[in-house]
Amino acid sequence: QVQLVESGGGLVQPGGSLRLSCAASGFTFSSYAMGWYRQAPGKQRELVAVISSGYSTNYTDSVKGRFTISRDNAKNTVYLQMNSLKPEDTAVYYCNAKFPLDGPIYDYWGQGTQVTVSS
Repeated sequence: QVQLVESGGGLVQPGGSLRLSCAASGFTFSSYAMGWYRQAPGKQRELVAVISSGYSTNYTDSVKGRFTISRDNAKNTVYLQMNSLKPEDTAVYYCNAKFPLDGPIYDYWGQGTQVTVSS
């Protein structure tokens, strides 16, 4: 069965860093676009970053220059390095897998990991 398991969330002070990991199984990881989404209480879920099967990346404007998405196909794992964290980054972060990226037939989600940025 398909599994996406996020880890690495927690409490961090403003200006700090966290690295999220998403371990995938049950599908051909290297063929999928992988993304990170986040959802804060009372707000819609939003795309944070995406990395294609060809390793191209895109980021939402609010995290550009601060966050980096990467993937290790040998480990079936996608990462989100988050630097210079702000309180507005506080949210549950979800891992997503899609194939194909533009009109997905397959669309899988992890359970989420909490990121809290607070003094």
